[in-house]
Amino acid sequence: MRVRLRITVEGIVQGVGFRPFVHVLASSLHLAGMVGNDSAGVFVEVEGSEAAVDAFVARLESEAPPLAVIERVETARVASTGDTEFFIVESERGGEHQTLVSPDIATCDDCLRELFDSSDRRFRYPFINCTNCGPRFTIVRDVPYDRAFTTMAGFVMCAECGREYHDPSNRRFHAQPVCCPACGPSLRLIANDGAPLPGDPLLGAVALLRDGGVVAIKGLGGYHLAVLAISETAAAALRARKHREDKPFAVMVRDLETARQLCEVDETEEQLLLSIRRPIVLVQRRPDGGSTRPIAPSVAPGNRLLGLMLPYTPVHHLIARELDAPLVLTSGNVSDEPIVYLDEAALQRLSGIADAFLTHDRPIHVRTDDAVVLSRRGRQAVVRRSRGFVPQPITVRDAFRRQVLACGAELKNTFCLGKGRRVFLSHHIGDLENYETLCSFAEGVEHFERFFDIRPEVVAHDLHPEYLSTKYATELTGIELVGVQHHHAHVASCLADNGEVGPVIGVACDGLGYGVDGSLWGGEFLVADLVSFTRVGHLRPVPMPGGTAAIKEPWRMAAVYLDAAFGRELPRGLGVAVRHGHLWEKILAVSRSSRLSPTTSSAGRLFDAVASLMGLRDRVNYEGQAAVELEQVADPTERSTYRIEIEGTEPFLVPGAEIVRRVALDLLARVAEPVVAARFHNAVADALVEGCERIRESTGIDRVALSGGVFQNRLLAGRTADGLQQRGFGVLEHARVPTNDGGISLGQAVVAAARDAAGLI
Repeated sequence: MRVRLRITVEGIVQGVGFRPFVHVLASSLHLAGMVGNDSAGVFVEVEGSEAAVDAFVARLESEAPPLAVIERVETARVASTGDTEFFIVESERGGEHQTLVSPDIATCDDCLRELFDSSDRRFRYPFINCTNCGPRFTIVRDVPYDRAFTTMAGFVMCAECGREYHDPSNRRFHAQPVCCPACGPSLRLIANDGAPLPGDPLLGAVALLRDGGVVAIKGLGGYHLAVLAISETAAAALRARKHREDKPFAVMVRDLETARQLCEVDETEEQLLLSIRRPIVLVQRRPDGGSTRPIAPSVAPGNRLLGLMLPYTPVHHLIARELDAPLVLTSGNVSDEPIVYLDEAALQRLSGIADAFLTHDRPIHVRTDDAVVLSRRGRQAVVRRSRGFVPQPITVRDAFRRQVLACGAELKNTFCLGKGRRVFLSHHIGDLENYETLCSFAEGVEHFERFFDIRPEVVAHDLHPEYLSTKYATELTGIELVGVQHHHAHVASCLADNGEVGPVIGVACDGLGYGVDGSLWGGEFLVADLVSFTRVGHLRPVPMPGGTAAIKEPWRMAAVYLDAAFGRELPRGLGVAVRHGHLWEKILAVSRSSRLSPTTSSAGRLFDAVASLMGLRDRVNYEGQAAVELEQVADPTERSTYRIEIEGTEPFLVPGAEIVRRVALDLLARVAEPVVAARFHNAVADALVEGCERIRESTGIDRVALSGGVFQNRLLAGRTADGLQQRGFGVLEHARVPTNDGGISLGQAVVAAARDAAGLI
């Protein structure tokens, strides 16, 4: 019996070779019909024997292309047409956009072989790609994903590329960015005044790098700034020109072998480095530098970790092969500004930093930074979710009743849009502290809304009235606003990351967030689900002398914590008091003014205080620097701790000042700094576990969600999770979205959706 079936497939099924796969599969089963793209995904009609049609449906999911992510398949019988052939048809436009576009994918092995094959017509061609790799999200202007709606639209395929594109047996069958030297984009090397430089652009850029120059390289999602990573002169020059004092640079290495020479790469980190996403992976350095050509000190000053990545574009592979040395590859921007992605803006904003520009004529439609990940307890933990991850959605447990926009936090901002059971978390936007980044935020929201056909009816935002993301939300019209407390959003983000709804014990530790009482929270124990929360415990609040000045100068936090610990009986010989003795009493006086010094329960500020007390950092040059350096000093093998008593009830208080007192006494007793730093971490972890134990006794809840930027600290996160599991708790940690403020928008979105579903908006 001859039958015809109409099949719709939703998910990441455009730009990943799905139509060619369908064509080959249908042909192998002697089926007639058609396949095409539409705004929902891919539509298929197959006609033939019932057995062949059934086999087609069964194999459609089990044998799908490696980059495809199938979310839903629907089938329906339709009338037979008598077709005898199978066709790929023109895309259908119109209707609600439901299709998903693949993230940008690292160059595949097949393309790499061709790239370095002197007999191949794409030998050393910097824009080689196929169905299985290359640019996707950063070049797409609209859906369906066809060449006409990408930034490749201006490049007309030559006859040979056209034959590949239309040949179902070819790896480039319907690969939208397909091109070659005869018809595709080309590289240019220009001086920082815009004048073209003679010779082969790529070899010229390599020569400049070898000579210690700074080269701006146009990548997939924007410009990078590159220097030779083994040259201290070059790395220091880049740091000075970029006005980036201490924050580590990322390093691109040629291959995994080179990565192993520099760092202690474990199995999980190896998988992350080699993944098709090609993120920056934070890896422990070898103690001896691990190489005959060690990384220059200015690349990651005072940091035991190195952010490594492998080449992910043909240009990177060509440079890595020619240079044969590690390369600093950092975002092309002046510190605190978004990454530059437009050619004219790059020349304008980076000409004072770069000596030359290795650029090309394929436009970038969406700026996207590199993603950053690390391995924590054998699992991936995302620090910055961006290129390679975006725009792949996160599926949530319950569908959104109305479409939602969540505007995120101020630092490490992301936004997200919720529709159906999908949440589209944006690429990393950055810190919303200037006009340029706010514009990038607004442009991103507009693009995502259009791209995914989302018109938000509910907009979620942080409670802090001065956040630019909050102001953006409150200036919108025709929507319903939902304010979500910062730490509730952290815990909700962890729940969504794990497909949970709660209730849980939420432990949220970070720098700070606006509390419902108007004070600055940051070391919180919550009993929470997606709808609401109760604050049941926190760090005992202390003043933040001078407000934001205390964030930039951790010694101020050391002063108030020491004052809380010792009062007027401050022991002699503490270095921080000696270094700042001339300002000590003034700062303590400032701390007693509620107008000048808001109170905070921040765990991040406690880490700052101890870092300063230990003489590691009195002033920070980037967010979290003091805490990072404190973690790196700590001896991970040290298990001793400071036992402290949790105080009070409803809410209970963790006395951070008592931990500081014990640190100070150990330092005065000349206990080794690595031991002191480890004891501090262990004491904080113990206090968090004890707090959860108290909550379990009163509520019966035995699942804990850990969230907040402080849990980027692998030592603290590991000690806390281990301690909880030893006590019989189930522990939820972040894996797909950042535990830092980059995950806040996801938490805001699911809280808004849950309240909407409960009729609370």
